[in-house]
Amino acid sequence: MEIIIQVLMLFIGINCILKLSFRKLWQTIVFGFLCAIFIIGVCPFAILQSKTQLADFLNNTRVMQDTAVLITIESVICFGFCFFSLREIPGRKKGKGWITILDWYPGLLIFPVLFYVLTQIIFSQSGTSFTLISCLFAGGVFAGLPLLTWLVKRLYPEKEFRLELHFLVSLFVCITGLITTVDGTVTYAAVNETFNAKAIVVSATLFVVLFLTGFGWNRIKWRIKKIK
Repeated sequence: MEIIIQVLMLFIGINCILKLSFRKLWQTIVFGFLCAIFIIGVCPFAILQSKTQLADFLNNTRVMQDTAVLITIESVICFGFCFFSLREIPGRKKGKGWITILDWYPGLLIFPVLFYVLTQIIFSQSGTSFTLISCLFAGGVFAGLPLLTWLVKRLYPEKEFRLELHFLVSLFVCITGLITTVDGTVTYAAVNETFNAKAIVVSATLFVVLFLTGFGWNRIKWRIKKIK
C-alpha cells in the first residue's frame, strides 16, 4: 500500500507541474517560492516524525478515506479547468469569478507531498543538519518548479496536448486515491430493495422528457441565430 501511495504522490507532483505549465513564468516562480517557504516552515515539525508514525498514518484507513475525499475534490477542480480551457475561443474574454479560480488554482495537494518527501530525506540523511537539509530541499524546489515547468512547455508546446495530459493524470490521481482506501471493507453498504418498476418508469420518462426538451431547445436556438 505504501508503494501505491508513493506512486500517487509522484503523479500529484507531475500534475502540479502540468498545471503550472499554463501559467506565466513569474507566477510559477512565486508558487515555487511559497513551496520553499512551506518546506522551511514545517522543518521543525518534520524532524519530530518517525518512520513508525508515518507508516501508521499511511495505514490508517479512516485517515486515507478522508484524504481520498480531498484528492477527489482536487481532481474535480482539475477536470473543470480542462473542460473550461478547451471551451476557450481565440479572442474571447476569459471568464470571471469561480472560472478564474479554476484557472489560477495550482493544486494544494503538493504541500503534503513536499512534507512527506522532506521527512524521507531527513530519515535517509541521519547525522546531517536538519536545517541544512530543509534549506537545500527548499532551494531545489524553488529552482526546480520553474525549470520543470519550462521543460514541459518546450517538450509539449501545444496547449491542447498538455490539457489532455493534465486531464489523464488527474483521472489517474483520482482513481489511485480511491484505491488507497480499499481494505476489504465497504464504507457504504448496499441496501437490499425489491424490484421497483414504478421508479424505473418514472426515471426513464424523466430522462426522455429532459432529453427531448434539451434537443428541441438546441434546434430552436440555432434557428434563431441563423435568422439573426
